Amino acid sequence: MINLDQYLTVSALTKYIKAKLEGDKHLFSILLKGEISNFKKHSRGHFYFTLKDENAQISAIMFSSYTTSVNFSPKEGDHVLVKGKISLYEPSGSYSIQITEMTLDGIGELYLKYEALKKELEAKGYFDQARKRAIPKYPKVIGVITSPTGAVIEDIRNTVSRRYLLATIELYPALVQGVDSSMSIKKQIERANRLNHADVLIVGRGGGSIEDLWGFNEMPAIEAIYQSKIPVITAIGHETDFTISDFVSDLRAPTPTAAAELATPNQKDIMEWILEQQTQMTYRVKSVLDRGKTSLVHLDERLDLLSPRNKFNDLQKRMNDLHKNLSRNFLSIIDFHSYRLKLKTDRLKSPQDKIKELYETQVRLKLKLQDLFQYTLDKKTHQYQMLTSSMQNLNPLTLMDRGYAVVMKDEKIISSISDVEINDQVDIRLKDGRLNAKITGKKA
Repeated sequence: MINLDQYLTVSALTKYIKAKLEGDKHLFSILLKGEISNFKKHSRGHFYFTLKDENAQISAIMFSSYTTSVNFSPKEGDHVLVKGKISLYEPSGSYSIQITEMTLDGIGELYLKYEALKKELEAKGYFDQARKRAIPKYPKVIGVITSPTGAVIEDIRNTVSRRYLLATIELYPALVQGVDSSMSIKKQIERANRLNHADVLIVGRGGGSIEDLWGFNEMPAIEAIYQSKIPVITAIGHETDFTISDFVSDLRAPTPTAAAELATPNQKDIMEWILEQQTQMTYRVKSVLDRGKTSLVHLDERLDLLSPRNKFNDLQKRMNDLHKNLSRNFLSIIDFHSYRLKLKTDRLKSPQDKIKELYETQVRLKLKLQDLFQYTLDKKTHQYQMLTSSMQNLNPLTLMDRGYAVVMKDEKIISSISDVEINDQVDIRLKDGRLNAKITGKKA
């Protein structure tokens, strides 16, 4: 028979484990180091994140009463040193570390130095776009400041030989890692400026940790890039790595190969440009020749117009036109003088001729007046007859002559049988008098 008293509840087991964990003096105050992951900041100021290393992880919480003492802004990927105690959350049975202190580890301290120097130089104008120099489009010599034994110089040489054979590479060997790297880079940049062979400088190295790239975050290298009279392209670390030298340089490339591409034109693009220029030149030469042909045609036409035969023909045509105009004007003058002569002749007529002429005019006007009078009289007579006929047709008495009568009741004309009733008295008006009658019946 099963004895149920031997079985623990989940809550009881969780309470037991919680008491063991939180009561262990070795777990009450522990020091851990790790990387921050899944960082979240609560609206009330609490920090929630996961602290991890290569093989394990633990949930972490830092309450707002402790977060105010943190002198940096935690973020994903930060390596930190923490102090805290282990606690267990009973509802989920999960354990975590409650942190009371947190600082950046060694890498974090480098990052703080990086941010402080970056902010200082930005305020001084080291990063201003206005002071950055343009990269020459067709460089003859490309200076490369890097390690002579690394892959960087080979990548740059291969890229330049593939893209632009007219440029030569001049190597300025320098330390790109370690304590003396920043000073070595500075000396080689200054040497390249003294020799003044290169049209552009590429300063770079391969990827690495922040400690490996630290020489490019120190002032000797930064100041040399800033003071360089030759434009500088930086290609330091991987694509996601940014050093302060990248911000000071005239152009930053994500990789050494990309730096070589930015420093040189592509021979394919140059060939396309040459072909385009050749096409443009052919078009322009053709345009000049076409304009010359057109001008030649116009000049040939002008020579034809200026030939003696054409001039003679033009003069002959002009003479014919003038002859026609002269004849026309001569006829006009004759007509004008004939008219004036007629007027003067009319004024020279005798009084008998004038009286006869006026008499004939009077007779003609009198006949015209009589014709108009007779026409008007006939027209008005006809209109009068038409109106008289119309009035006669509209006269009620005319209708009565044909046997019609007007029936009235109380001095009102009856137009329907509904206007009278049986035994009503009515008046009947005929053409020669009136009759009084009584309605004895109605029939529709």
